[in-house]
Amino acid sequence: MNDSVIEANQVTKKYRSVLALDGVSLRVSPGSIYGLIGDNGAGKSTFLKLLAGHVFPTAGEIRLFGQAGERELRRSRSRMGVMIERPGFFPNMTVEQTLEYYRIQKGVPGKEKVAELLELLGIREKRRERCKRLSLGQKQRLGLAIALLGEPELLILDEPVNGLDPSGIVEFRTLLHRLNQEKNITILLSSHILPELEQTATVFGFLSKGKLLEEISAGDLSEKCADRLNIAVEDTEKYAALLEKHFPEENWRVLPEGTIQIRDFRQPPEVYSRLAMDNGLCILKLERSSASLEDYYMNLKNGGKETC
Repeated sequence: MNDSVIEANQVTKKYRSVLALDGVSLRVSPGSIYGLIGDNGAGKSTFLKLLAGHVFPTAGEIRLFGQAGERELRRSRSRMGVMIERPGFFPNMTVEQTLEYYRIQKGVPGKEKVAELLELLGIREKRRERCKRLSLGQKQRLGLAIALLGEPELLILDEPVNGLDPSGIVEFRTLLHRLNQEKNITILLSSHILPELEQTATVFGFLSKGKLLEEISAGDLSEKCADRLNIAVEDTEKYAALLEKHFPEENWRVLPEGTIQIRDFRQPPEVYSRLAMDNGLCILKLERSSASLEDYYMNLKNGGKETC
């Protein structure tokens, strides 16, 4: 197995005078769900279109399944399923006819594949419905069914939950997890709906103005943004010494303004407040907080480096 399904090395894309991507280097490992994060215009869709072969890089190299070069990339793309931008269908064709049309177009053998995908995507009862009558969520499922024709090893999805209602988002997330875990499909998806992406991806890449700011695993992100307790007391130095004596296993630090922050704390908050009061220290502030993926991205985009 290749060490990476996708590898980009210093990829740049210009549209005349507009620099859409600026020296982007990233890699997507087999079996991961890679979430590409960025504002509108950050370069997310451009990067996915480069992977799909819809546009070509101005500079840099793209490797798919370890392969580079025009001919090799064309072969590698046959192992991909792609859904970029909102799926478009023939409005008067039924769901079943649409899938059959794309099955033939892609050269996928076996008419039974259509029935299997209708069942997998939960739209079997809509198989005779004309596409123009489908809800947005049903259209997204049909678009994903088309992308899954040919049993791809890699899925490229651009804003797949954009416009879905909360129930549709949850259903789509569950479906992506099933495809990843049961069929071992590697998934690269872009989104600006960060609370949803936080529950889906196993790795995150942050794009801003065409530059990749950082790549980080979900585990490392969780550690950086772990639950924390912020305590301000009259005598910070004395309280720090008490923490070191009574809770030496805790991960704490003194913030620039003098507040003591305990990250991923192990005791109930009242234990830390009692420690102060029992030693004659007045508590000025005690608050519990944790940072979200959105907090982390905004901090990173604004120049932050280490914590949320």
